[in-house]
Amino acid sequence: MAPSFDNLTEDNGTYDLEEEVDFSDLKEQYDVRLEQGLDAFVVADGLPIVPKESKPKLIKFLTKQLNKAGKVKEDGFVMPCNKQGMTEGYAFIEYHTPQQAIAATKQLHGTAIDKKHTFAINKLTDIERYGREGRIDDDYQPPYTPDFQEKEHLRWWLGDPNSRDQFVMLRGDNLGVFWNKKKDPPEQIIDRGNWTESHIMWSPLGTYLATMHSKGVQLWGGPSWTRQTRFPHPLVNLIEFSPGEKYITTWSFKPIEVAEDDPFLSPDEEGKNYIIWDVATGRVLRSFHMHDLPTPLESESGQPVKKKIPWPAFKWSSDDKYIARMLEGESISVYELPKMTQLDKKAIKIEGVTDFEWAPALPQRDSVKTYEQLFCFWTPEIGSNPAKVGLMSIPSKEIVRTRNLFNVTDAKLHWQSQAAYVCVKVDRHSKSKKSLATNLEIFRVREKGVPVEVVDSIKDTVINFAWEPKGDRFVLITTAEVVITTAVPPKTAVSFFCPEKIKGAGVGNFKHIQTIEKKNSNGIYWSPKGRFVVVGTVHSQQSFDLDFWDLDFEGEKPESEKDLTANLKHMNTADHYGVTDVDWDPTGRYVFSTASMWKHTMESGYHLYDFKGELLREEHIDKFKQLSWRPRPPTLLSKEEQKTIRKNLREYSKDFEEQDRIEEDKEKGAIVDERRRVLNEWLAWREREEEELKADRRELGLPETLDAEEEANTDGKAGGEGAVVEEIVEEVLDEIEEVA
Repeated sequence: MAPSFDNLTEDNGTYDLEEEVDFSDLKEQYDVRLEQGLDAFVVADGLPIVPKESKPKLIKFLTKQLNKAGKVKEDGFVMPCNKQGMTEGYAFIEYHTPQQAIAATKQLHGTAIDKKHTFAINKLTDIERYGREGRIDDDYQPPYTPDFQEKEHLRWWLGDPNSRDQFVMLRGDNLGVFWNKKKDPPEQIIDRGNWTESHIMWSPLGTYLATMHSKGVQLWGGPSWTRQTRFPHPLVNLIEFSPGEKYITTWSFKPIEVAEDDPFLSPDEEGKNYIIWDVATGRVLRSFHMHDLPTPLESESGQPVKKKIPWPAFKWSSDDKYIARMLEGESISVYELPKMTQLDKKAIKIEGVTDFEWAPALPQRDSVKTYEQLFCFWTPEIGSNPAKVGLMSIPSKEIVRTRNLFNVTDAKLHWQSQAAYVCVKVDRHSKSKKSLATNLEIFRVREKGVPVEVVDSIKDTVINFAWEPKGDRFVLITTAEVVITTAVPPKTAVSFFCPEKIKGAGVGNFKHIQTIEKKNSNGIYWSPKGRFVVVGTVHSQQSFDLDFWDLDFEGEKPESEKDLTANLKHMNTADHYGVTDVDWDPTGRYVFSTASMWKHTMESGYHLYDFKGELLREEHIDKFKQLSWRPRPPTLLSKEEQKTIRKNLREYSKDFEEQDRIEEDKEKGAIVDERRRVLNEWLAWREREEEELKADRRELGLPETLDAEEEANTDGKAGGEGAVVEEIVEEVLDEIEEVA
């Protein structure tokens, strides 16, 4: 007979009912898991509602979209219909693996199905998990809404009554923000120790100050310099803002390692190097691996040439709508923001592509009424095919202009700030490949047909080129020597170019103004407002001249330059030993030259000049690392208002000159104010004492003032009632006895 509870003997009944038995292992083994077998399912919402007859066609279309994140099973698409024979607007989809389901939620959630519908993709296990009994209250509870707290204005510094500019300075472990006070020591706004672990960077419009840390990037702003947001990219090395400050790219050489309980990064970021972030929300938009660097070439000596990591690897369009990345030699991938989906779902194949640059402003091509962005690219010579420079329109991907080039060693792309021109600096070799020369291919983007002007009067190699901001003039530096990294910089020449005057509208051909020979210059630094430029020698221990030039000098113009749109004048030459960088303030009034300890440790610090090259202030700072002016956003004034201000500038300048005079005499004024205060205190004390003296004399029956008493004494002497006695007293002060 099988044992049962009824036939148990007393010998077998030794079980203690109060004894606790651990069933946790059995419970864990046999417990029902709602997620079991459902990890590969997703729920797609926001779908078009169609009749039952159109359902197969819709499923076929949606399956094609959903297969971009993985592979949907053949019988893994379930789309319910209601009693009226219409779909419900949602569906259940089964992928082959849970990883594909996770990828679908990340890549397809929020993407457009058509103009009226957008995917809402969620894991089925999430719906089951959050919808369990007890997880959701039966009674509706309104969400907690915190009280409104007014935030600080992030562009508060623009309201400074004296229109001063700010700059940030990193020295040692201290990072500080200061007001510029010209000749006087800068006024400190804030100074914090260990505020950053490496370098710092302003956002393009000056709204945020970015600091770098081992755990990521932090943005600071407002009068209190509070943290606005952070981007937790571990071991981040470099960052790049979009032009409108909407997005930011972070990069680390070491691939990202995501912890299981990481609250910010998902497993999708594991092993990636680049992350594109939304600045306003701090949300990850997309992450990318770093491309493998091409196999290093070998130099003439047989040593491998080190290949630099390209930065920025992701380049922004001028309006923050697109970001693009190049796979060298193969293609350019353009992504649309903020969804970060690839334009037309595929890369743009360009065989041999070596470099590309977006136009820094809307191009405004002749007879083009629709929206477009442009980027310029170039490809080297491949076999018998010549090198090529092209302009491509986005989003149409139409190549609007190409130009073939021969005997090309290298090329650099230089856009003018308003996208009116793009200059391609082409280094050409001779047939024997023993000598190099440079010519400039200038694309006139806004003119009909995008004509190309060639400047081929340059005999030497151009090592630096820079357009005038918001202008049509440029400066270049050439050398006849082989450019190598040595302590002694090569001999160079500085050349200035501008368009010639023509009748009517338009811009004439570019003409040479003047060349300055026998220099060591290697850097060109234009004022952000144009007209003034500093040409100097940086990163050198042998030469450190800074030449200040004016291209619109108001004096007499040489006869040979009457037909040119410039009047060149050398204003001053300054020198700063060990200078490593030159930085203009956003108004074009002041210039910093800096010597950073990151480059050398001798005499680190900064010099401050005005736009004419006059030294206003210099300061040597121990462990000085970095200094950067705070950028300003574009003006809100219309072109007509700006024109009116320029026309009446002499009237406004009187107020500015008076303000400058007060600032210059501020120290003297402080001394005068202190003396005036002391004098007023003494006069007040004297007045009080005189009043007390008058009161005391009245009580004694004497005249109120001493003058009245003296007059009374004088009258008495005149009546013979008094006499004046004069007595001479001789007093011996010292006596010395001398022995012969």
